[in-house]
Parts: sequence; structure tokens; C-alpha cells
Amino acid sequence: MYETMLYEKNGGVATIALNRPERLNAFDGTMHEEIHDALDAAASDEEVRCLVLRGEGRGFSAGADLRSEDLSREDGEAPNLGAYLRRTYSPTVTRIVAMDKPTLASLHGPVYGAGVGIALACDMRLAAESARFSVAFVKIGLMPDAGVTYFLPRIVGLGRAIEMSMLGDAVDAEEAYRIGLVNRVVPDEMLMDETASFAKRLAAMPTRALGSMKQALYASFESDLETALEREAVGQALCGYTGDHAEGLAAFFEKREPDFTGR
Repeated sequence: MYETMLYEKNGGVATIALNRPERLNAFDGTMHEEIHDALDAAASDEEVRCLVLRGEGRGFSAGADLRSEDLSREDGEAPNLGAYLRRTYSPTVTRIVAMDKPTLASLHGPVYGAGVGIALACDMRLAAESARFSVAFVKIGLMPDAGVTYFLPRIVGLGRAIEMSMLGDAVDAEEAYRIGLVNRVVPDEMLMDETASFAKRLAAMPTRALGSMKQALYASFESDLETALEREAVGQALCGYTGDHAEGLAAFFEKREPDFTGR
């Protein structure tokens, strides 16, 4: 179906695997187009209740493929990087954040440059012990992009975000966990199984409630208290009419585990 990625569904979980291992899953024009299509497919598919993003080969992603046609300087002219971002990473990040179902990044090996932004756009991050994170833009004279300037200070704090961005030093998995960059760290040989278990758990939850809480939490950074309270009221009204809420109440009173359907 795709040239640069793999897409599969299993038990309510859709998995997008970046699949340019020979280039450490660096993004070229084709990969940008294909991830947009795959994200749209997952978002619109009612059978999908959780999305996993991962990378094939020895790492998650090295970020942008500096040899790609979009970034070429063969004609002697510098490309318009702002226009490049507006048609590539920016739509990817907004698709991930806007998805009204949980997203999980499964990370191993290098997670560099824009790869960090794609990982941070996901709701949660599961890292193998081999994972290494580097906001490496400064090493080629650029500032961070792909949402890094938005997500990183919110997740690890402004001081650490400035340090990581200005120095570009790699952070290992244990340090990433200590500063809150990832949610869990597991041995490499357990990453696939732990990802499947984590995703299965998310897919079994009340999907519409997760989507509503996700959007409210993101919006809280830009809201005052009154706006946040009203957003809670609107979202809770929608959740209150779902079948999952009715099932949750029934299970509570019947003293059993709920069987949510995502509806």
C-alpha cells in the first residue's frame, strides 16, 4: 500500500511503521505524503481505537532526509524551509494531536531532529533502553521544528528544553524517563510486546472520553479557568450520551469490569 511505511490493524489498534531503514527512517517527500494519508485513514476508521507509531530497522527516525529533493541545494539556491514545514511536518503534527483517539509512540535507537517532534506529538511514549533523543537542529545551524518548540518545554520544562535545543546533546532512555520525556522504558527485546500490551489497553478504553480529555488537556495551556471549565462541561455532555458511559455505569453497579466499545 505504501512505499515508505507499513500500515496494519489488529484488534482496534492501527500501527504506522516508518519504513526507510536504509536512511534511518529519515523523511523524504514520499514519506511525508504517505504519513498524512495513513494518519487520515486511522483517524477516520471507526474500528481504530488506538494508533501506534514506530520505526523499522535500527531506530525510530533521524528526522529530515537532508538529501531529499525538497531540501536539495543542487541549483545553488537555498530552499524555503518555512514553506517546506507548512506542507510536511506541520500537517503531520496537527493530525496526530487532533486525532480523537489515543496515540502511542514506540521508540528505539536514534530519535533525532524532527523525529523528536513526531514522538512528542503522540499522547504517550514507550522507549526501549536503546533509545537516544537529540534535538539536533543546532548542529546544522537551524532551530527546532516539527512541534519541538511547543511540546518540549511543556513536557520537560523551559530550562531543560533550552539546554537540549541549544546544545543538541543526546539524552539516553533512562534520562528521558527521569525528565518526563517518555512514560516508560523497557528492554529492547520487550519493546514490541510491551507496545502491543499498552496499545491493547488503550484500545479497550472509552475512546470518545479519551479523545475529549486529550483535546481539553492540550487546550488548557492556552485557556483561562473559565474557558477550561466550559470546555469540560461541553466535553462531559458529549461523553454522557455515549454507550461507553452507560456501560461504565452498569459495570460499576454490577461490580464487574466494563466492556467498552468506543461508541
